[in-house]
Amino acid sequence: MGPGPNIWGVMDQLRAFFGQKPAPRMARGDVRAAVLALLAERPMHGYQIITEIAERSGGTWKPSAGSVYPTLQLLADEGLISAEESQGRKTYSLTEAGRVEAEASAGRQAPWQSPREQQSMGALPKAGIELAQAAVQVQRTGTPEQVKQAVEVLDEARRRLYSILAQDSAQG
Repeated sequence: MGPGPNIWGVMDQLRAFFGQKPAPRMARGDVRAAVLALLAERPMHGYQIITEIAERSGGTWKPSAGSVYPTLQLLADEGLISAEESQGRKTYSLTEAGRVEAEASAGRQAPWQSPREQQSMGALPKAGIELAQAAVQVQRTGTPEQVKQAVEVLDEARRRLYSILAQDSAQG
């Protein structure tokens, strides 16, 4: 068997390894804080809030409709937001009391921002899988010289990754 099947095996291993780690669960108050922070920027409807949180977290946190919509209702009941229906959608915006509450939290880290370790958990697996996909493409369609160059690039990338770990260990 040539190198082609081996690359597919590596892809399967990457997917299996990175697929084992569940997405981090956010605390109950994080949805509330995120909604207030986003509505402090501009009025939005529920789906916009969900997608905005997912984008800002780099895809590591996508709250469900089952957590966002009840939070919106709770905030409306507390008088912190109001809803205006337009074209079949409710658009939510902060009330004056909601602005006060959002401003009180303005200095804190946004709930979709996580510590360095959590942020890298989403970015590193994605980058690894994309790198493996590129390697598969070179293997499939590249010339022998291009395959040789790709192997050299991957070897250098592996050495540099280990070098990063060695620097961190030496500093710690």
